[in-house]
Amino acid sequence: MQQLEDRFGRRFHYLRLSITDACNFKCEYCLPDGYKPEGKPRHLQLDELRRVMTAFAHCGTRKIRITGGEPSLRKDFEQVIEAAANTPLIETVATTTNGYRLAEHAAEWQRRGLQQINVSADSLDGRDFERITGDSRFDLVMRGIDRALELDYRRVKINAVLLKGHNADQLPLFLNYIRDRKVDIRFIELMETGLHHDYFKQHHLAGAVIQQQLLQQGWQLDPADKDAGPALNYSHPDYAGRIGLIMPYAKDFCASCNRLRVSSTGKLHLCLFGEAGIELRDLLGSDNHIPELQQRLHRALISKHETHHLHDGDAGATPHLASIGG
Repeated sequence: MQQLEDRFGRRFHYLRLSITDACNFKCEYCLPDGYKPEGKPRHLQLDELRRVMTAFAHCGTRKIRITGGEPSLRKDFEQVIEAAANTPLIETVATTTNGYRLAEHAAEWQRRGLQQINVSADSLDGRDFERITGDSRFDLVMRGIDRALELDYRRVKINAVLLKGHNADQLPLFLNYIRDRKVDIRFIELMETGLHHDYFKQHHLAGAVIQQQLLQQGWQLDPADKDAGPALNYSHPDYAGRIGLIMPYAKDFCASCNRLRVSSTGKLHLCLFGEAGIELRDLLGSDNHIPELQQRLHRALISKHETHHLHDGDAGATPHLASIGG
């Protein structure tokens, strides 16, 4: 079947597949009061996840990122990794995790087929890490990153949300960390969500501030890969790692969009800050429905907008990032 493409010529080869909205951290900008389920969770079961992966693969998807919440809270997380790795046509299997299980399980996850790991760590200072996340396991998370590097994962990244008043002055700490480590630090601008308007106003920091500091210190913008997403990546000859910037408030940020999202309850989200989701679950009960599922995906893209509306203060229907996997 034809590759997924919208009205603006953007092609979508990257699926962010959430398998739970639960998380055991209490990050200030996401779940400051901790995870509070609304009734009994109805997360997609393993067979349903397999059908989502298969349908997307037949529509041109080549990369699957398994997300949450915290995806490793699922008891069948290893089976989900294996299912993604064994899906025909899928070339890359990645996950984003808070890293609390990484040190113990990195080898097993790799054996199951995981190739890339993003670890959310908004500070490399243990005290600030605990203040932001509400969790004291900073050392355990960092050991997990070291373990992933020992195992030579294809790519290891640290995701850090830029937060005025927390980590805005910690660029030297991050740079020192990647001087001899082949790790990508990914700075992500804080994005407004439905429940966190006041927090956004207090803590938002433009990525351009970090960008200017990097350029002043001799960092160079890497050429964009053909299938690159919206991140701007910078390299420096004196550092083993790289710095990436995700700046959703920058001009033309959405022009290179190449990813779609499916929530843990089976809804397709065309944008992180868009509609309430397009139902897919009614087609996930049988392999016989996969062709119809593919057709629904293609039809859905007709309604994808050219850009989000964050600039207008419209965060869409997303209550917090854990709800659809960030």
